[in-house]
Amino acid sequence: MARAIMIQGAGSNVGKSMIVAGLARAMRLRGFSVAPFKPQNMSNNAAVTADGGEIGRAQALQARAAGLAPAIDMNPVLLKPESDTGAQVVVQGRRLTTARARDYAALKPTLLPRVLDSFHRLAAAHDIVVVEGAGSPAEVNLRAGDIANMGFAQAAGVPVVLLGDIDRGGVIAQLVGSHAVLDPADARLIRGFAVNKFRGDASLFADGMNFIAARTGWAPLGIVPHFADAWRLPAEDAAEIVSRPGGPVKIAVPRLGRIANFDDLDPLSAEPDVSIELIAPGRPLPGDADLVLIPGTKSTIADLVAFRAAGWDIDLLAHLRRGGRVMGICGGYQMLGRRIADPEGIEGPPGTVDGLGLLDVETVMRPEKRLGLVQGRLRDGGGTVTGYEIHIGRTEGPDHAARAWIEIDGQAEGAASPDGRVRGCYLHGLFSDDGFRAGFVAELGGRSQPGYEDGVDAVLDALAAHLERHLDIERLLSLAAPV
Repeated sequence: MARAIMIQGAGSNVGKSMIVAGLARAMRLRGFSVAPFKPQNMSNNAAVTADGGEIGRAQALQARAAGLAPAIDMNPVLLKPESDTGAQVVVQGRRLTTARARDYAALKPTLLPRVLDSFHRLAAAHDIVVVEGAGSPAEVNLRAGDIANMGFAQAAGVPVVLLGDIDRGGVIAQLVGSHAVLDPADARLIRGFAVNKFRGDASLFADGMNFIAARTGWAPLGIVPHFADAWRLPAEDAAEIVSRPGGPVKIAVPRLGRIANFDDLDPLSAEPDVSIELIAPGRPLPGDADLVLIPGTKSTIADLVAFRAAGWDIDLLAHLRRGGRVMGICGGYQMLGRRIADPEGIEGPPGTVDGLGLLDVETVMRPEKRLGLVQGRLRDGGGTVTGYEIHIGRTEGPDHAARAWIEIDGQAEGAASPDGRVRGCYLHGLFSDDGFRAGFVAELGGRSQPGYEDGVDAVLDALAAHLERHLDIERLLSLAAPV
């Protein structure tokens, strides 16, 4: 019979996703068949599964840590924010609806059966399921209808380990305060706690651990020091992507308000010859950049309006006059064209807006979403490429017809300007391909280091070893309950 344990956080961004990935790899190395599971996630950085569904990027990394292919059951509810008050609701890999926050609160209880269905399918196929919560169970105002934290734990009968983040300060208050505000029945589900992101001499916090244990009755499972290589693992939250100083090749990335599928940046950040600079609104695009990379976005038209408001359209023209290069991926590709039409009002009021005009193509938004893992070839003879598509809209025009630079299943993909210095495509994940990345970095005057994917696995192994040293995994396993 499978067992399960749930890692919840005493706050957001306490490191739950990384801890679950590390536990998945550690348990796999111990010989267990282990699967990750997150009932509800909120992220615009999605991964595409082999059957054409989508889940949170963190669950795809956790699946990799467990030695599994990503599957829709690992994250049955994914919320993809489209505005400050509304999000697309993806259920078991497929878009269900778009809902405002208040409407989603009413929808949540109807989703619990599907969440449990996915969980039990995973449990039937594996020895251990490691579940990740979302946000914090201490947000008791969200407890009614909850499917992400204690609502799921109660329904599935899964015991909980609560994780605190000492790096932000106040970790004793985080953990003891959570115990104080939780409903007693929920608090009883928490069997242990751990402290994450410690810097310095952990023995100095021994009294703190004892105090938390005495006030809560929870088992102390360890103090996990800051893991220095965490940045080398693909990030899920846009708040986690930062500039990475490196070598002489400088890539400037406008930080779009609805940036999505920004895992395209991870392989470039790992290159010793490449410096990635994230440019926040209010700052100009740097004049010394070799490339401006416009990433994907969940709301192309809204982010295009913001792009212009930041003055980046003017900076981009100056960058090209200086001989620089421009690359647009997915929504960034759509922005580079002459026009974007949204006749059905998918992203907002129906209408057409002018693009940046750097590629002679036009995009028409359609409700059908293209989702899939793909393999193609570079039309210049540069070899094969792999990646994934996750977009709405169809882009066509002279620069696509004459200068598409990728071919997928016999179909042209992407577009380029006549001088080749502006390019765009819908294919995410190109830079994870060592061959493509080497050629791309060489065009910018640098040398690429091969083995990006092997490097991610090496970091997962190091993370597992880190947790084996500092977390009482044996005791954590003893707390896992049959499901």
